[in-house]
Amino acid sequence: MSLLNPLQFALPPPLSSAVRASLVEWDSASKLERLWSRDPSVWTDGDEAQWLGWLDIVADGKAGLRRLLDFAREIRADGFTHVLLLGMGGSSLAPEVLSLSFGPFDGCPRLHVLDSTVPAQVWAFEKRVPLDSTLFIVSSKSGTTLEPAILKEYFFARVREVVGDRAGDRFVAITDPGSKLEEMARRDGFRQVFSGVPTIGGRYSALSNFGLVPGAAMGLDLGRLLDEAEEMHNACTVTRASDNPGALLGAVLGACGRGRRDKVTFVVSPRIAGFGAWIEQLIAESTGKRGRALIPVDGERVGPPATYGDDRLFVYLRLATEPDAAQDEAVSALQSSGAPVVRLELSDRYAIGQEFFRWEMATAVASSILGVDPFDQPDVEASKVATRRLTDEVERSGSLPPEQPFYEEGEIRLFADPANQRSLAGSPESLAGRSLEGFIRSHLARVEPGDYVAVLAYIEMNAEHHAILHTIRHLVRDATRAATSVGFGPRFLHSTGQAYKGGPDTGVFLQITSDDAFDLPVPGHSYTFGAVKTAQARGDFQVLADRGRRLMRVHLGQDVAGGLQTLAEAMTRAVAESRRVDV
Repeated sequence: MSLLNPLQFALPPPLSSAVRASLVEWDSASKLERLWSRDPSVWTDGDEAQWLGWLDIVADGKAGLRRLLDFAREIRADGFTHVLLLGMGGSSLAPEVLSLSFGPFDGCPRLHVLDSTVPAQVWAFEKRVPLDSTLFIVSSKSGTTLEPAILKEYFFARVREVVGDRAGDRFVAITDPGSKLEEMARRDGFRQVFSGVPTIGGRYSALSNFGLVPGAAMGLDLGRLLDEAEEMHNACTVTRASDNPGALLGAVLGACGRGRRDKVTFVVSPRIAGFGAWIEQLIAESTGKRGRALIPVDGERVGPPATYGDDRLFVYLRLATEPDAAQDEAVSALQSSGAPVVRLELSDRYAIGQEFFRWEMATAVASSILGVDPFDQPDVEASKVATRRLTDEVERSGSLPPEQPFYEEGEIRLFADPANQRSLAGSPESLAGRSLEGFIRSHLARVEPGDYVAVLAYIEMNAEHHAILHTIRHLVRDATRAATSVGFGPRFLHSTGQAYKGGPDTGVFLQITSDDAFDLPVPGHSYTFGAVKTAQARGDFQVLADRGRRLMRVHLGQDVAGGLQTLAEAMTRAVAESRRVDV
């Protein structure tokens, strides 16, 4: 039997006292016993009891292990060299963690994860995988999620062009029983349909078929992963809160959220860096509602203590077999400065199995402390409704409604809703002599202590774009000391998007969009992937504006890399000018 990944934390005295008080309260109210007995009054006394299937999922996974291993042998025997998972949010992020953390195994298919409607990204994945030897996994709990639905239609049509009527044999579905996707998969002759558990929400599904089927396909040792998860599951059944590793972490998160240390900043060993995006979704979508949230910060480069405000909790997920000396030194400096630090040491990569369950338990406990239902996502649904309204408009009229920028400079155009435009630009007459740099400076001037800045980019997620966006985020952080995040659309809509809209009004948002150099049709519809992506960006923008968020949109034109570089240069000048003014 494996050993538990150790948890250590160093907190300032007020936070430490708050954690102890939470642990005492959980014990006195028997909340862990009530949680395990599915008592919804642990949270808001709503429908939470209907969403606690994840408490038993490790045993379920072990019971279904033989079928998964048979499936893995079958696809290797049939010569598949690649697996492309088509999913979104809870259906894609756990498989992505496994793919990035473990990489390809000898003699097994290579796992790829596509969770985008950006035409350039869809095309990039199509070029990456050979259609005649790739297994496609269509993953959607509800079976109606827009992105995997249209990705399935696109790739099914493309595969049919290559292999004809045998296309269905190259597709597998993961979905809840009785869903529209299950019906379609059986109609189209899919190789297999794996069932989800109706009582598990997407972001709590890592140890269900939504994570295990892709893991099996790539050759992961699922028995070993589940053994690790079982070790943590058993430890989390302990009913004394201070001895329960999930409850203890949840008490720290909850106390920090209630004590204005609500920017949970992850430092993750490079080999398992993808794990941060999975926790990001779990925390943001679970806690971000009713004007409350833990705001996860993933991917920020660790800076010196002076870089940060007093709203941070740092969580260091350290892989013992492949530590990073620079991270060790930076986290030690933060701890020495008095910043609150949680350390989790993973003995090896398979110990991720433990962390999947620990963080699910911790997030459920933290949500109780914050007084929210961890299993709903009302503002994600609001964005879906806004998107559907726009895609329906394209179906009816053939195009999206026109829009008017409030400022143009070369290929770059700026947009804002009326309230934000007044804040940024004043009257139309005051635009004379203004510049991109000036508007960026005005937007950043709205950042206050305790705020965070989110860069939301509806562009292809590739290394070049990623590097420039992270340059931008670090310019902002170093200038304002605000927490920053970078999200690629539409994937973040099913993740941090819930906290941005349902959480506190502490976010300052920079949305980035672009024209598409080329587009791809969606079979069976009159709209294209480009139109869907644009509708999602506009729908997201509208919901943020309706929530009164501080928001500006930068539209780059077709030269995305060039436009990003122009934006980064303007950001550099704006930050430098702001510092001169401050001095």
